[in-house]
Amino acid sequence: MTFITSAQTVARTTGKDWRNHLLPILSGGALAVAALAFVAYLLWPTWEIDPVSGPARLPVSVGSTLFNVPSGSIRMKIQHHTGPQERIDLNFAYPSLEPPEAPKHVTAADVDDAMQPIDRIFVSIAAHHDALAPDVRVRTIFPRYLDSAATVGEDGLTMRSFREGSPYSGEDLFSAVTPDFIARCSRETATPGMCLSERRIEGADLTFRFPRSWLAHWHEVADAMDRLTQQLHSQK
Repeated sequence: MTFITSAQTVARTTGKDWRNHLLPILSGGALAVAALAFVAYLLWPTWEIDPVSGPARLPVSVGSTLFNVPSGSIRMKIQHHTGPQERIDLNFAYPSLEPPEAPKHVTAADVDDAMQPIDRIFVSIAAHHDALAPDVRVRTIFPRYLDSAATVGEDGLTMRSFREGSPYSGEDLFSAVTPDFIARCSRETATPGMCLSERRIEGADLTFRFPRSWLAHWHEVADAMDRLTQQLHSQK
């Protein structure tokens, strides 16, 4: 009898303790759910999402530098994801600077023998790993290989050729002060000449590629590179 009474007492005490702990447990669970909901709200993507092609812009980190990249401009499928990347390759229609249209299927009968004009500006973003900055290279490395003669155009663009036998043989350096413009361009041969223009943003280097023929309106090209840099590095 004493055993039964003791058991009943323990059961009542245990039940009372369980009820006493129930409220703190429920309160803690509610706080945990609220915290998870808040974190999910902060991390939820705010960029525009297309139900077919996915996000219109992707946040990408290159060299620990954040870039806001239009998904339609990414050239390589393997690079089509958010997060850290060592390098990402983009292209934009020129002069609109919008992501280009998807390539159309072309048969051999549709190919024209004539060289088709290039209507895109290409941009590569790569981590520089403390390599020599583009502007430092222009001031300290390039002058060692340039001819002394310079040609100054009426539009303010100066051209100097690299010496034959130098690492940049077959190329010319174009520069201007207002606006600031530097481009290293290959010469026209059997294939169209192409130009490279580089700039650094924090831990990444941006390399722009465009046809040499565009130098006829280099002011517009310089403005296009500035606009693309601002758009890609925008935090909005």
